[in-house]
Amino acid sequence: MSRREESYYLIRSDMLPEAVQKTVEAKEMLASGEVQTVQEAVERTGISRSSFYKYKDAVYPFNALMKEKIITVSMSLEHRSGVLSGILSYLAIQRGNVLTINQTIPLQGVAGVTMSLDTAQVNVDTTTLVDGLQDLEGVKRAVIVARGE
Repeated sequence: MSRREESYYLIRSDMLPEAVQKTVEAKEMLASGEVQTVQEAVERTGISRSSFYKYKDAVYPFNALMKEKIITVSMSLEHRSGVLSGILSYLAIQRGNVLTINQTIPLQGVAGVTMSLDTAQVNVDTTTLVDGLQDLEGVKRAVIVARGE
């Protein structure tokens, strides 16, 4: 007997059946603490407990899947004291785990830095994380260049 490989699809949320949409909504309520129990969540969303349990382990918002990945971020940094330290402090606050750092020699006052980050424990999705890096003082550019397991 051969084992079927799992397949994933990216589908616009308004194309999903109502029970799947409401399962996502119920999961978000539980995760945020808005409700304490599955019973409360299903009553507020208007689905049955059986529908919730049928879909709960098979449906996730797109960013939730991206959150458990290792990402590689490429940055252009101003060559001045404290810029890299500020980045590391920001990542620590967000609970990011730095796996590697590679910095080039600065040319014309700008250094290239590439970091691989484990984002499994990060408080925000990867897009928000990198947007936060981009907003730090001394960061000229920050982009995700790779995603992995």
